[in-house]
This record gives sequence, structure tokens and C-alpha cells, in this order.
Amino acid sequence: MTKPVLYCFGESGNAYRAALCMTLSGFAYETRFVDFFNGEARKEDYTSNVNAMGEVPALDYNGKIYTQSAVIMEIVSKETGKFTAQNREDELDVMRWTIWDNQKLSGFAGPARFFHNFLPEKHRKQDVLDFLKGRALASLKIINTHLADRDWVATDYPTTADFSCCSYLYYPEPFGFNRADWPHVDAWLDRIAALPSWQHPYDLMQRGFPPKVAS
Repeated sequence: MTKPVLYCFGESGNAYRAALCMTLSGFAYETRFVDFFNGEARKEDYTSNVNAMGEVPALDYNGKIYTQSAVIMEIVSKETGKFTAQNREDELDVMRWTIWDNQKLSGFAGPARFFHNFLPEKHRKQDVLDFLKGRALASLKIINTHLADRDWVATDYPTTADFSCCSYLYYPEPFGFNRADWPHVDAWLDRIAALPSWQHPYDLMQRGFPPKVAS
């Protein structure tokens, strides 16, 4: 049987959560680098054959392409029995925090990081960047408070909701987030990183944007 293939690139937090879930779950897969910064995800070959949305991640599994990181994590967790909700109430809470993350935390942290680090400077608008950072920090305040008296986001054990919410918070590029300012988030990120087989996004996936060279 052909090994599943994850279409991804290292800078994508959305792809990272899928890759992290598969890695921690012991779900064997291969990565296929998508040259996002040179426009591969928008080219007809990719949109026609991989993902019509022009995005990563996409998972080629059992002859079918699956897109959207939450869908991919759902497939992996149900297939492996790892990091999945153990009852209906927990399932709804995992869904609740995953939706919240997509709309609020990663939904603003991802664009803020992109604007600040990867968008050509001539196209950056400071008011837009300030807005994105402000919304991301507001979401960080919510999750930092939430984690003050618990180890994991949705349940009392790690689930895909944790991988969703953490996905942009391990990256080194600045976007207004400093782990030291958020002690409960910081401790939670350490707990996730202590899970067997955890890896940094740039160790799991190939980078597409040339790293900055220190002067």
C-alpha cells in the first residue's frame, strides 16, 4: 500500500498541526514540499490535482485527497485511536476549541506572522499588522487564562485541539508573541514538546522561505 503523502511546507502552521498529529500518533507518512512562496499552491496543476483552495496541508491517503488540517487530524486520530476524544462531551469540547483556534488564535497569529516576516515590506500596512497582532494577543490572553488550572486545552488529556492551538507558537519568527509573557501557555507548550516523538516544524517539514542570515 502506498504511504500517505502530506503536501506541506515548513512555514505553514496549518500544515504543522497536521504533521505533528501524524508524527505523535505514529501514523506513517511522507511529506511532499509545496513551493508556496514561488506560487506553486496557486498553479493549475496543484489546484486541479491536489487542493482547489490553493492551500496546504493536503493529505493523499488511500487514493483520495483530504484538505483542511482539522479534517486531516480527525482522520489520523480516528485511524490510530490517539489524541481523540473519549466521549461525546469531550468530542464537542475538542471541536469547540478547534473552531475557536481557527477563527481566533491561529486565525490571527498566522496572518500576523506572515505579514511581519514573509510579505514584502513594500506591501505591509502597519495598521493591518497592528490589528492582526492585537487580535492574536487578545486570543493568547484567553488561552493563557484557560490554561492556568489545567494541563490541556479541551480535556484532561492531550487531543488534536492542543495541536491546533499550538501550531503557530513554536516558530522563531516574531509576530508579537513572547512565550515568557504567557507563563501558562509556555508551560503547556513544554508539555506538548515533551510528548514522545515531538519535533519542531522546521524539523518535520522543508522550509520554503530563505532564513535570514544574522549580520
